[in-house]
Amino acid sequence: MKKKKKKIKKPKYPQQLNREDYFKCPIWFGDAPEFVSEIDKASDKYIEAAKKTMQPDIDKKNKTNKTKGDLGSVYHSTTLIGDPNFKVLTDYIGATSYNLLLEMGFDMSGHQLFTTEMWVQEFAKDGGGHHTLHTHWNGHMSGFYFLKASDKTSMPLFEDPRAGNLMNLLPESDKSKVTYASSAVHYKVQPGRMIFFPSYMPHQYIVDMGVEPFRFIHFNCQAIPKGVLNVVQEK
Repeated sequence: MKKKKKKIKKPKYPQQLNREDYFKCPIWFGDAPEFVSEIDKASDKYIEAAKKTMQPDIDKKNKTNKTKGDLGSVYHSTTLIGDPNFKVLTDYIGATSYNLLLEMGFDMSGHQLFTTEMWVQEFAKDGGGHHTLHTHWNGHMSGFYFLKASDKTSMPLFEDPRAGNLMNLLPESDKSKVTYASSAVHYKVQPGRMIFFPSYMPHQYIVDMGVEPFRFIHFNCQAIPKGVLNVVQEK
């Protein structure tokens, strides 16, 4: 007697898969042009001082390489924190960064947020200014405020902070679109544009061609436990 063959049931696949996104990396941007005129004017003396400090090195480079001008230079100011001319902007940055950390889901009740670093930078008049890829250690929120910028200047470029993903990336089908396959995204900038992002986010600035002036404020904020602050204040 022959055994009957068991009928193999065809698997039932879900007609629709649900997608949920986790481990997101936020970047916020908006325009606050009301600060540009005053902040740009207050920045002039810092940039002039930076140019004066760097001039001997630029002269030495030009003599050695037989070049001219400030090609490739980036003028970096001393700290702007404590200068009353920047207080309104500093307060705005601090309050906004605090709210964004709350929006991300962090409990800030036991921490106090400080703007720990803030400086102004200007790229070379003769072009070539840029920043290589980097992050900001020991910080929680970073950002930029653009004073002189256009579609002809440099711009910030952010890269995927997930090392595991970068190790296994497949080719993108269309690099002109931002998709799950994208490993980098850039932002076009203009005077008054403000960008906030977590300090762990790798970022860089593409090479500036020197066609138009490029100047911006860079800032970093850190959340410090209130218990630590109390100990420091007591001492």
